[in-house]
Amino acid sequence: MKDRDDAGGTGRDVDRAWLATAVAEARTGLAEGGIPIGAALYGADGTLLGSGHNRRVQDSDPSMHAETAAFRAAGRQRSYRGTTMVTTLSPCWYCSGLVRQFGISRVVVGEAATFHGGHDWLSRHGVEVVLLDDAECTAMMRAFIQDHPDVWNEDIGDA
Repeated sequence: MKDRDDAGGTGRDVDRAWLATAVAEARTGLAEGGIPIGAALYGADGTLLGSGHNRRVQDSDPSMHAETAAFRAAGRQRSYRGTTMVTTLSPCWYCSGLVRQFGISRVVVGEAATFHGGHDWLSRHGVEVVLLDDAECTAMMRAFIQDHPDVWNEDIGDA
């Protein structure tokens, strides 16, 4: 797993710019009364294929995670090789499985302090994982968890 905070150059800048798309989605989800997790799927050429946010609460759909929403918004792709899933929070096992199932090559994670999902597993299985340790992502999740522990625990399966 790579930590791009200490790395310089274009990779870090692009990853942070792409994370901004996911953060905007997370804010949208929070404004709708949902869980502030956002994601975006980018093509190998840097094109935004799709973005979305966690809609479990809004849609009463336990499968509508941010990564799932971004994946669905991207539509059918001939191949997902070379694509990058950017997410504000370490992906859960469900979303990690989606990444592996469809061969998404990279995952950029905003933060893993509030939830340590399956990103280590993804890394061990050949997916490039970049952990940005983004302060805004962490602060947004910590505030949500403090204000809505029941919804958070339901989302991560600890209810």
